[in-house]
Amino acid sequence: MKKLLYGVFFVVFIVIFLYVNNHWLVVSKHVFESEKVPASFDGLRIVQVSDLHDALFGNNQQKLIAKVKETNPDYIFITGDVIDSNRYDLKQSLQAVKGLVEITDVYYVLGNHEVATNKVSEIYEALSSLGVHIMANESTVLERDGERLAIVGIEDPLMGRSTEEMLELATAYLPDDMFKMLLAHRPEVFNTYVNDGIDLVFSGHAHGGQVRIPGLGGLVAPGQGLFPKYTAGVYDEETTKMVVSRGLGNSSVPYRIFNLPEIIVMDLKKK
Repeated sequence: MKKLLYGVFFVVFIVIFLYVNNHWLVVSKHVFESEKVPASFDGLRIVQVSDLHDALFGNNQQKLIAKVKETNPDYIFITGDVIDSNRYDLKQSLQAVKGLVEITDVYYVLGNHEVATNKVSEIYEALSSLGVHIMANESTVLERDGERLAIVGIEDPLMGRSTEEMLELATAYLPDDMFKMLLAHRPEVFNTYVNDGIDLVFSGHAHGGQVRIPGLGGLVAPGQGLFPKYTAGVYDEETTKMVVSRGLGNSSVPYRIFNLPEIIVMDLKKK
């Protein structure tokens, strides 16, 4: 009888453990401090949402939407894989986006899963109709009190262009000394972002390493293999800083372990 009870308790524990690991939303806060941040943009708050993969957080994504709204963002960046190519359900994916655009302006770049569906045009059209700013190898300049900074977005390399080529297209008309924030799905090409002189990169794709080993980091990530280098948090090289979101959902592997779904908050600060 005791063995049966222990077995039941173990199963219940595993179920609760997996549920929490895959549904408990956390907010990770970071600050980017630099002399290059224009004074009029001091305190600007960016919230990053990445790799939803059709995961559900409450009825009509209300838990996710409410969590983002609580952070009071100036802008929201979506860094790809809002859908999952293995279970494509655009209507379900758009539930979250519909709520996010009611909070503030939303900027979006696609990930490899959008490309894998061969329905990029359909996805772009649906997002654009909701008011999302599609950043397809292009940039937009924000201005406050005569000062400017740029939001840059590139598509996934599966679209047929190299990262270098897409960055060249996206930044072609921007002054070299302008502060640039980049939305780019893949973190594994960090060196390319560094070489292009990007100031702040928002990325995802790695799913936090899917399974995180306490004290060591992520176990495996697409494009990086076992014990990947770029899975979560902030990375610095030369004058470039990259924040990698652990993301929200899953794809081929159904569970996240020691890897809570994450929303990123990044505040800009004038040094």
